[in-house]
Amino acid sequence: MRVLAVHPSALMYTKVFLRLEPLGLELVAGAARQAGHIVQIIDLQVETHRDYWRMIEEFRPHAVCFSGSYLANIPEIVDLCRETRARMPGVFLFVGGHSVSFIARDVLTLAEGAIDCILKGEGDATVGRLLDARQAGQDITTVPGVVTMTGEGPPPVFVSSLDEIRPARDLLRHRRKYFIGTLDPAASIEFARGCPWDCTFCSAWTFYGRSYRTASPRVIADELEAIREPGIFIVDDVAFVHAEHGMAIGEEIRRRGIRKEYYLETRADVLLRNKEVFRFWKELGLSYIFIGMEAVDEEGLKHFRKRVSLDRNFEALEFARSLGLIVAINIIADPSWDRQRFEVIRQWCLEIPDIVNISVTTPYPGTEIWHREARRLTTRDYRLFDIQHAVLPTTLPLEEFYKELVKTQQVLNQKHLGWSAIKDTMGIALRLALRGQTNFLTMIWKFNSVFNPKLQLADHRRVPRYEMPPQPEATEKIDSKTLYVHAPAGRRSRTIDDATERFVDETRMTPAE
Repeated sequence: MRVLAVHPSALMYTKVFLRLEPLGLELVAGAARQAGHIVQIIDLQVETHRDYWRMIEEFRPHAVCFSGSYLANIPEIVDLCRETRARMPGVFLFVGGHSVSFIARDVLTLAEGAIDCILKGEGDATVGRLLDARQAGQDITTVPGVVTMTGEGPPPVFVSSLDEIRPARDLLRHRRKYFIGTLDPAASIEFARGCPWDCTFCSAWTFYGRSYRTASPRVIADELEAIREPGIFIVDDVAFVHAEHGMAIGEEIRRRGIRKEYYLETRADVLLRNKEVFRFWKELGLSYIFIGMEAVDEEGLKHFRKRVSLDRNFEALEFARSLGLIVAINIIADPSWDRQRFEVIRQWCLEIPDIVNISVTTPYPGTEIWHREARRLTTRDYRLFDIQHAVLPTTLPLEEFYKELVKTQQVLNQKHLGWSAIKDTMGIALRLALRGQTNFLTMIWKFNSVFNPKLQLADHRRVPRYEMPPQPEATEKIDSKTLYVHAPAGRRSRTIDDATERFVDETRMTPAE
């Protein structure tokens, strides 16, 4: 079959700070191609709907697959499926990805027959089987993870090994458009998949069933050798959970003489536990490290179920700085914040040297916050679920909340990208521009046109075409097992040693499972 794999358009945050290659879609495309199908990819983050329709006309796909990893993209996906169905009645249309896995029937209902099925769970594990079943005229509900309006297949399954399928990077037509910060251009790579923790705001653990699986150092090094981009974003939810694995990858990279510049995300407690790993990776080219603090007080940490004290968070920041790393942290703005709280956060952020990102508390399907807060939503417009809009009641009038939020973001933007900071980054920007790379330079000037309280408020006034269904009343106690896409398999699903398993349990807020 001829298969077109589609990534939707950019979200608000990714229009400024980063634009990452669609690695998940590349893995699905790689799996489909490995199964014998002819595949092309279009990424609407860097291409247009006009490009999509041109590709539809030229390629004439038998199947079109959409990546539904983000809630805010759901309306665009549904609209494109409806129009594609109208133009090509016989085409097989399906959607997979992280977010859509939690709301499969809701999306099918919105599409009113335009979408043939949702493929829940790891798409690279079963996309080949789905396409084969469709091509042979067989019942697609025999395929694990398939959901249709009339039936549902067996539970989703994992790929048997992360070494098994390689991303189809060669199918991406504009590779130099992807960047994160000053890593321009940058490719993305996966060392491990899943997360063994259980933070209330996150759905990584509920998607993967608290599993944690790793790729072999040899395969990772092979892939890094084949990647032309000098910058590498390691997409793991928590990098180097297992110290031995991180060291083994590093040793293989050093042995081969691979030189790249790396950006990764991790937890403060993992950084402090595995200091030797991060020291080693600094030698290999690690330059950026993102630490998800989420809150700057103990009450906030408890709310997000992070058993990491403020002292440990600050100790981790100091250690990362001591390595000469550029440190970025994330703070989650709660809708309950008033003007005083925003001012406290601004002053705290200005007192530290690190890059600070501000996102907004957003209940997502698959998270415990969703099950507690979904009845309180002030909007059910999918487009607003992008961590930059308030979808829960705010203490301040909504207009004032956005003014304070953007004021805080502007202060932090000026701290790192204002004229006083431009002197430090202009050399980088000019060197990139001389190589034809302008993503970072464009980012510096784009902030105010994207982050604007009037525009954010106007987004709430748009009439939504597609809305989430009303949610049932929350129960006192949430059965975490009902949250999972991939069912938890306990200790055997985590490729970590016993000492690391104990460390994970000690830093979680709920009993082991």
